[in-house]
Amino acid sequence: SFVVFFFFFFKQKTAYEMQRGLVGSEMCIRDRYQRRVHGIYFVRKMGRMHSWGKGISRRCLPYKRIPPSWLQLSVQDLSEQICKLARKGMTPSQIGVLLRDSHGIPQVKYITGSKILRILKKNGLAPKIPEDLFHLIKKAVSIRKHLERNKKDIDSKFRLILVESRIHRIARYYRLSEQLPANWKYQSATASALISQLK
Repeated sequence: SFVVFFFFFFKQKTAYEMQRGLVGSEMCIRDRYQRRVHGIYFVRKMGRMHSWGKGISRRCLPYKRIPPSWLQLSVQDLSEQICKLARKGMTPSQIGVLLRDSHGIPQVKYITGSKILRILKKNGLAPKIPEDLFHLIKKAVSIRKHLERNKKDIDSKFRLILVESRIHRIARYYRLSEQLPANWKYQSATASALISQLK
């Protein structure tokens, strides 16, 4: 008697084989991790979207939440300096780096009690869209320009799918937290014009 074994191999669908409509919310839902405890679903915060990393690397701030002893700058002067740098076109992260490297200010919040972005919002100088979302859109625009010149670059097509998936995911978070209008939507056709307006 002969024993016959049948092996079935199921090929997982790649990003190239997915429909164009799956670039947005459906891919974001796929990347989301859920855990059920006593009938309640808990959604883990965004860590590494497209790799196996756990996303636990983070900064370690000092325990003392007081201004450093060497700093001789008042709260009013620091707030005015932040607004002055914002009027020059600097982003909140660029302002923080400049204050840290040039003026020895490790954390603006320890001195003023508010973060840089909150100070800018109070004075009406905050960016129109969040900085991390702006840089993701900027990256997607540059990849699309590259693909116009190099249409056979398959790896860049795949990276564009991943970047736009991040854009849709983070835009959904900002809409839910009311940091973006409820009708705001990323559109690749108008992304280049949006970046040029915000520069």
